[in-house]
Amino acid sequence: MAIGFLTIGIIIAVIGAILYGRRLVKTEKTDAVFGNPERAKGGAHWVIVGASFLIFAWLYYSWDIAKAFYPKSANELCQVGKVTDSLMSLKYLFPIDERQHKSTDIIDRENKNIQKYIIEIKNHPELNNQDKIILLKFINKASLTIPFLTDEKYLDIETKIKIKDLTNRINQLTEDFQKVSYPPIKSIEEENKRLEALKKQKGWGFTGEEVPTLAETPMGLKFAASAKTLNKISDEFFALRNHNAAYTKAVTKLRDEIKAYRKGLPEEKEVETQLAKEIDKLARRIQYASIFPPKTLNDIEQSIIAFDVVQNEAQGSLKFIDAVFFPGGTILSSGPTCSEDGPGRWLPKPSDTFRIFKDLLKPSVGFKYVPLIWYEMMDVSKIVGFILPDWIADAMPGKYPVHNQDGTVTPNFKSKVLSVVTGEFKLFKIPIPYGHIWDSFLRVFMGLTIGIILGVPLGLFMGLNRFAKGFFDPIVELYRPVPPLAWAPLVITVFGIDNVGKVFLLFMVSFSIMIISARAGASGTQLSKIHASHSLGASRWQILRHVIFPNSLPEILTGIRVAVGMCWGTLVAAEFLAGTTGIGFVENVARKYMQYEVIWITIFVMGMLGLLFDVTIRKIIDKTIPWRGKG
Repeated sequence: MAIGFLTIGIIIAVIGAILYGRRLVKTEKTDAVFGNPERAKGGAHWVIVGASFLIFAWLYYSWDIAKAFYPKSANELCQVGKVTDSLMSLKYLFPIDERQHKSTDIIDRENKNIQKYIIEIKNHPELNNQDKIILLKFINKASLTIPFLTDEKYLDIETKIKIKDLTNRINQLTEDFQKVSYPPIKSIEEENKRLEALKKQKGWGFTGEEVPTLAETPMGLKFAASAKTLNKISDEFFALRNHNAAYTKAVTKLRDEIKAYRKGLPEEKEVETQLAKEIDKLARRIQYASIFPPKTLNDIEQSIIAFDVVQNEAQGSLKFIDAVFFPGGTILSSGPTCSEDGPGRWLPKPSDTFRIFKDLLKPSVGFKYVPLIWYEMMDVSKIVGFILPDWIADAMPGKYPVHNQDGTVTPNFKSKVLSVVTGEFKLFKIPIPYGHIWDSFLRVFMGLTIGIILGVPLGLFMGLNRFAKGFFDPIVELYRPVPPLAWAPLVITVFGIDNVGKVFLLFMVSFSIMIISARAGASGTQLSKIHASHSLGASRWQILRHVIFPNSLPEILTGIRVAVGMCWGTLVAAEFLAGTTGIGFVENVARKYMQYEVIWITIFVMGMLGLLFDVTIRKIIDKTIPWRGKG
């Protein structure tokens, strides 16, 4: 229901935004010519259109719109799929979906194999004339067994009766299928069992990739019942063989002769043995194939076509729903189960995704017993103990207390200071976030911050000093082109799988980017501004503070935006390789178990966190360098 309202809301929002945009164009200033940056400002209505288009595409191609407006359609298509699956096995033998009869195809193929063996035997240099005559005789007898299967006069009465019975059953099914009362209720007890099973059946989307298989609608019941009947007919038909007395006698005699011939061959005659074995295989393939006289199966073929027409007509509007609301695929049946085949399988539905995302946020569920993001109450003393170094207590005068004779320890001033710097005291609690998202966020933030703090001053130094440029440039350029993933195994080996290794790897990524950005900004400062500053009596620090650094800010802040994206990509890869928490760890585990909803949740979370970082930096750029683009 919610997805239905959301879809309607998206359509209304897009139409409204487009109409507003058209009206806004008419009121624009005439001096806002092409190329003027003022033309790019605003446009929130187009943001609505872009976001709505993205959400609508997700809803449509994940088949969530179909689920919202036609919740029973997947179950009905499942039952139709069962009929299609049953018919496919029967149609396989006839020129309905295929180009020719299966019997014709088999005979044509085996006749070509017979000719191939004849040529091979006649031209084989290692065969003597006697063996050639014997093998050619076997080939000729194998070829003569085929007319026993294709000639109508050899067809026995039992086979004719069975084919007629199967034809009548399909015709009867076609007649019953068109009745409103089909399928009939067998007994009240069986109907109650069916209804009880339906109550236990979960809805579409609550069973992972699987679609509910028990028929839930009258149309579904009709197709499900006919599929069971067709399966029985199909099994009986494929078990049927045209093994009349004349053929059975001929093929048994042939295979016995081949067996006797192979048994009498000496071990060194490998070629003769192999050719005799191939001829025996050919005879067996013909024996186990479903070969019938050309007109014997015409009636059953027509009955299958008639039922196919009727079942296609019975689908009615379901065919339209399938074509329009299930883009790129449909619901397929495979045995007793049905599954989504198309984008609906690998593109999770928003309704399912948000439901799972809600569960992942709960501390009681989470992912591997850790929520994506939550909070826990932490005593402020733990934070104090983390910030204050332990050596403060060691620097206090006096000694730490010694235990008394009665087995107790009396604290003194020095031990009380130690309790403070180690956080071993009680104060008050505050909420502290924790979880997979928080761990990834902190790693990126710390790696990026350290890279900025160390990289920007070094980059400015390299842009202003010949020695710094010459000394540090080879070191930076040596490791900068190397992909971060190439460093990951080494860094993790040295620092371990804990946070230190991941933060150091992110520092390496952001460090080189910030050096390049700051150096480019410093070396790009206009000389006229520097000369003017010298003329006004500015010191080196003042020139750096008021001229060079402001001129470098656009490059530095752009470098930060680039570094954020690189850090997120590197972090996920590092958490893929080694980690027990974090977004990359969640995605890696979800990938192993094919949890597509969780994978898409991690992608969405990473995108939103990256967008949050980028929007924050853009706001900082607008506040700190408002002159950019106006010089």
